[in-house]
Amino acid sequence: MKCSRILSALGLIAALAAPAAHADRIKDLVSIAGVRANQLVGYGLVVGLDGTGDNTVYTTQSLKSMLAQFGITIPPGVTIQSKNVAAVSLHTELPPFAKTGQLIDVTVSSIGNAKSLRGGTLLMSPLKGADGNVYAIAQGNVVVGGFGISGSDGSKVTVNVPSVGRIPGGASVERVIANPFNVGQFIDLNLHTADFTTAQHMAAAINRLLGENSAAALDGRTVRVVAPQNPDQRVGFVAELEKVEVEPGEGAARIIVNSRTGTIVIGKHVTVAPAAVTHGSLSVTITNRPVISQPEALSRGETVVEKTTDIQVNQGTGRMFLFETGVSLDQIVRAVNQVGAAPGDLIAILEALKEAGALQAELIVI
Repeated sequence: MKCSRILSALGLIAALAAPAAHADRIKDLVSIAGVRANQLVGYGLVVGLDGTGDNTVYTTQSLKSMLAQFGITIPPGVTIQSKNVAAVSLHTELPPFAKTGQLIDVTVSSIGNAKSLRGGTLLMSPLKGADGNVYAIAQGNVVVGGFGISGSDGSKVTVNVPSVGRIPGGASVERVIANPFNVGQFIDLNLHTADFTTAQHMAAAINRLLGENSAAALDGRTVRVVAPQNPDQRVGFVAELEKVEVEPGEGAARIIVNSRTGTIVIGKHVTVAPAAVTHGSLSVTITNRPVISQPEALSRGETVVEKTTDIQVNQGTGRMFLFETGVSLDQIVRAVNQVGAAPGDLIAILEALKEAGALQAELIVI
């Protein structure tokens, strides 16, 4: 069973260990500097709920403010008790090059004690950017993927999260964000994962296509390309760049350990220096056992239940692992599997090798 867990935990190794003999498109490796989405956030009211709204102070204040805009004044001292209204926060992303009138999806989340937003309708609400300007207006029917049912005795059944929903195409773009795509004589291509080898390969591939000095790797993240000034030509130019295939550089020797799930991913180039590691296990078992003490007959005593504690300490057999010079990934896994070690044992072995300076790789524990 332990062997199978090790093999399962290391199931992703084969994909990482495969040599980078394939080429990827530039489109899949980079993002263009300045071409990005912008986050928008807002506040609003969802109405029409079937008694699943909230009863917070700010919901009441928001409802009074909204009614006042339509000429309806609530007398002082009168409290609105409406379980069909919920205060919600709104958030979405304004995609790059979005134009006025385009529709984008909006996520609606309850910020009070509303039980569910199912069946509700969001009233017109502004969505603002980080600069405080309104960039979109949201309104529409909320689609909720979960539901909740509660009984009078306090029992409750909930599926997914009914207090969060979405409005597909629920926001209309009202303001365009200036984009620097057509500004300047260069286009910067930013790698999703910084790598000096990949940046060098990319600059070389572009220079082979466009000519010498057309592209230069500024660092391990950015490749700068000379681009045409005409906007129409620049769009076609980027479209051709995206098709260029580049062979990514091989990843560094790295081991990633998830200490919560026991998942371990080991990269291809991981090796260890000559070392011997012994790993033993110490288990402590504590058991509480009830003991019933009964009084003698006719003594008018009471039966008492006491607890006694049993403690057992077991020292497991130590396991010795011998690694020679330049041991490969396959040999490490094979050695651990032969003794039936669990993922936790492998984590302890790798950490010990790292402390001893014998592990030629970066060990990342998350």
